[in-house]
Amino acid sequence: MNFDMRPENRDLLDRVVAMIRDEVVPLEDAYHGEIGKGDRWSYTDRQAEILEGLKAKAKAAGLWNFWLTDSAKGIGLSTVEYAYFAEEMGKTPLGAEVFNCSAPDTGNMEVFERYGTQAMKDHWLARLLDGQIRSAYLMTEPDVASSDATNIRMSCVRDGDDYVLNGEKWWASGAGDPRCKVYIVMVKTGGVDLPKHNRQSMIVVDAETPGIEVLRPMQVYGHDDAPHGHMHIRFSDVRVPAKDLLLGEGRGFEIAQGRLGPGRIHHCMRAIGQAEAALEQMCRRSLQREAFGKPLASLGANYDIIAECRMEIEMARLLCLKAAWYMDQGDKRAAAPWISQIKVVAPRVALKVIDEAVQMHGAQGISQDTPLANAWTHVRTLRLADGPDAVHRRQVARAELRRYTQEPV
Repeated sequence: MNFDMRPENRDLLDRVVAMIRDEVVPLEDAYHGEIGKGDRWSYTDRQAEILEGLKAKAKAAGLWNFWLTDSAKGIGLSTVEYAYFAEEMGKTPLGAEVFNCSAPDTGNMEVFERYGTQAMKDHWLARLLDGQIRSAYLMTEPDVASSDATNIRMSCVRDGDDYVLNGEKWWASGAGDPRCKVYIVMVKTGGVDLPKHNRQSMIVVDAETPGIEVLRPMQVYGHDDAPHGHMHIRFSDVRVPAKDLLLGEGRGFEIAQGRLGPGRIHHCMRAIGQAEAALEQMCRRSLQREAFGKPLASLGANYDIIAECRMEIEMARLLCLKAAWYMDQGDKRAAAPWISQIKVVAPRVALKVIDEAVQMHGAQGISQDTPLANAWTHVRTLRLADGPDAVHRRQVARAELRRYTQEPV
């Protein structure tokens, strides 16, 4: 296995590191300080100036759409190489969007590119690739255990040249953003007469279609994550042209697997970046702050804590690179257990490091005066996003047990 980067891409990464350090991070506080001034679900002039200014600089410098690892439209990175870029972008909340590498847009753009019609590519994909609009992916439902996607039940019934959608979705990440213009929605189109993995489909829905009602933003540990948001949405007799169904009825699982595999790795790569940022804050704090006449680093078990965090980050990074390497080999089935492993390990490690950094900062660590509280909340949520830990552990165990039996496990 080769986890190296080609020299030209190492130079590209160095430019990303420099831009994050010198231009993005210095504007973080000013950007987040604008949230809540006026309408929480819109961008202030200052926020727009900061975000769009940074995006314009990144695009002009050719630092754009790195996530396109298997496309002629991309820069030509392998998944392994992209891992290093995602880690750097994960060190700042603004990083992914500045370089047009944000979830859920990256996954949705992959869906449009791989499975969309030319009309979808012209109308939606082009604007997403250019960073003009945002998107949302609507799968999870409030009344069923959506980690088992065979439970998805939003009604999608053919009526002439349209499909009619009825039901509710929640945790629609990004749907609160006023720039969110399109949803990709997992729906139920088949009955019990079909195999259970052929009953769901995916359909593209204009966010401004009549009958769509945003009920509320879901709060994450008491925070609404405005203006991005994770929205609870009701569909009431929403009519969508039949041509906007992706691939055809019953193909929803096929599309979901094509979308979620890369997305899960991207999340994990960014989580490792968050862990690195937290470890840096922990170390700086431990050397600068004194108690009982000594730097905090010298007190209690802090040397051991810092060492354990470093070692666990290194282990998680190597596992992430191995999963990325398997993705690059083109065999999704072979890559799946490794993706599940890192989906459990990376958030777990990042949470531990962030929590230890909080502890090193004392009461300040849980306040708004450091980014640690928000980072912890985000990474804790990641243990549920794209499948909870228990589901991924189940997949890892099944793959392991298959080595010892011919029976289904």
